[in-house]
Amino acid sequence: MLALLADEERYGFDIVRTLGAIDGMVTGEGTLYPLLSRLKKAGHVSTTWRESDAGPPRKYYGITPDGRRALADFIVEWRRFTAAVDSILSRGAQG
Repeated sequence: MLALLADEERYGFDIVRTLGAIDGMVTGEGTLYPLLSRLKKAGHVSTTWRESDAGPPRKYYGITPDGRRALADFIVEWRRFTAAVDSILSRGAQG
């Protein structure tokens, strides 16, 4: 989620639509909003309300400096994790 917000602020439905367009990343609003709420409470995400041309105002979510640090830490851990899994899988493929 933080990676989606790293380049631009987004509103909820935009996030759902973006995730839905990525193979294997289908999610719904019932999953998204509790996650965004937890990220906001943790100080990783901030919110602002903006007027919309297509209806009521929208709540936009943006990454905070603490969120950027958390994302950087996650990327390091994710790369370590995927390297370990790739190592295990390559050994299994050889046998």
